[in-house]
Amino acid sequence: MTGHSEKAYADSLPHSVWPADWIRRSEPAAAASLGISLYDLMQRAGQAAYALARNAYPSRDHWLVLCGHGNNGGDGYVVARLAKAAGVQVTLIACDGARPLPPEAAGGDILPASSRWPASVSLIIDGLLGTGLGSAPRAPYDALIEAANRHSAPVVALDIPSGLLAESGAAPGAVVRAAHTVTFIGLKPGLLTGQARDWVGQLHQNALGLSGWLAKQPEQIQRLTAEVLPRWLHPRRPCAHKGEHGRLLLVGGDRGFGGAIRMAAEAALRSGVGLVRVLTHMEHVAPLLAARPELMAQALDEATLRQAMQWADVLVIGPGLGQAEWGKNALNVLQTSDKPALWDADALNLLALNPEKRQNRVMTPHPGEAARLLSCSTADIESDRLLAVRKLTARYGGVAVLKGAGTLIADEQGQMAIADVGNAGMASGGMGDVLSGIIGGLLAQKLSLYDAACAGCVVHGAAGDRVAERQGTRGMLATDLLPDILHFVNPEWAK
Repeated sequence: MTGHSEKAYADSLPHSVWPADWIRRSEPAAAASLGISLYDLMQRAGQAAYALARNAYPSRDHWLVLCGHGNNGGDGYVVARLAKAAGVQVTLIACDGARPLPPEAAGGDILPASSRWPASVSLIIDGLLGTGLGSAPRAPYDALIEAANRHSAPVVALDIPSGLLAESGAAPGAVVRAAHTVTFIGLKPGLLTGQARDWVGQLHQNALGLSGWLAKQPEQIQRLTAEVLPRWLHPRRPCAHKGEHGRLLLVGGDRGFGGAIRMAAEAALRSGVGLVRVLTHMEHVAPLLAARPELMAQALDEATLRQAMQWADVLVIGPGLGQAEWGKNALNVLQTSDKPALWDADALNLLALNPEKRQNRVMTPHPGEAARLLSCSTADIESDRLLAVRKLTARYGGVAVLKGAGTLIADEQGQMAIADVGNAGMASGGMGDVLSGIIGGLLAQKLSLYDAACAGCVVHGAAGDRVAERQGTRGMLATDLLPDILHFVNPEWAK
């Protein structure tokens, strides 16, 4: 399918995300709220998946339905029955231990897992493994997953691509690469973070008639997109002046690293902060002022830093800071302040050497920095990003932003959000510096730590997506985002 026709079938996804184990535990109560059985709920799931597959691929006339032994396989049987009734040729692969085929699904070819696939298969339905998976798929599932990935036919996954972990988005073994995934009842975290974007394809959600029931449940995790920015970013009153919009101090840019602090400072300006002051290495002052005269820039020394800390409402430290004495001394002085602060890059690497907890800080680590902060490996972080971001707030306090595909934001009180924005073009140097500047600028405009982190991540990712729409992802630069930041911090103008 082309990108255009895929978008034609895209759903409007909800902004709530629910732990997969919570959804599984809640299914009986959810079904009871409608006066239906779990079997009826399975029928609804199969119908939803069949409708999506039929609409997305109307000309595919031989469907291969892969069924495991759990509820996911049951959904697959329903899809097979409906497809067969509609005149589609159906071949069903049933793994050992799979539930017996319902009588009404009879008529298609039913083969064991070891069978050779018919040459005419043109669409694959993945009903092998569902949201209860907690480890790498074992035989025969791993072989079937690899065979599906080698096949030229597109795959529609039921609930989640088989092999992807629904709680974390980790991929410990073989994973089905889906063209479309239709998930049931509610969104699960593993569809939005971790390795999800490599496997999920176009994501759809069908609540199976349970939207009203879900709306009455306590929200678990927020899914953030540009649509929610008006929650935090309101039009300014006509008589506003720069003093109302905050004074931000950025500290960093040791010798040879002036670009990082400049990008952070420019992003802060674009976020709408009133005044931005930069303390950096002497060699960067003149180039920075020449490039962006709206900034106030000075050489960093202890006296100037202490004076600037008194002047500022919010502090940002880390971009280009380095881990030499120059950076260490600056961080030691800044730690004496109780003003809201954002720590990034080498400020976090230095924090990992001397851990301390505080409630006035936003931390923005990438997985490598998070691993150092938690004394573990990057693989440990990526194996369960939700657990990692909770550990960061528990150990260090404040708000943690764990960057990556599906950036996570969490605070000590248990709030958590997934920023469902951004793209692979943003995997380039300087993007984190731009994010630090945006969040710091929003903090200076009096957003709370958590709200500034959430809004900043959305503005950053949405700006990157706008750049990608205009010119593609390969070769995207962090500074390419700067004009588009302006668009998203003024959501009343965004169309």
